[in-house]
Amino acid sequence: MNNAKDAAQAALLDIFVTAETPVQVQALLTAFLTDSEQHELTNRLRIFTLLAQDYTQREIAEQLGVGIATVSRGARAYQQHSIAELLPHLQHINLEKHLDKDKS
Repeated sequence: MNNAKDAAQAALLDIFVTAETPVQVQALLTAFLTDSEQHELTNRLRIFTLLAQDYTQREIAEQLGVGIATVSRGARAYQQHSIAELLPHLQHINLEKHLDKDKS
């Protein structure tokens, strides 16, 4: 069973890695994830970004309008998966810029 799961994950990674444009990646995300799942994924990115910018968990929960448990799970994943090393540019991401682009 684990081999089948690993094979499916490898296939999924191949699909995303071969996407040539952001539009293709967005189409894949839309095809594979529900709106709710996409929202959770972007919330996790927001949590990671704010952690990288040294916000406290309480500040993040208030800013995003989520529970402290949601932020704590994100913070645990941030540490367990060494996100600061994996994505060192997170502290420089301006989420507001991306929000403005989505509104236009």
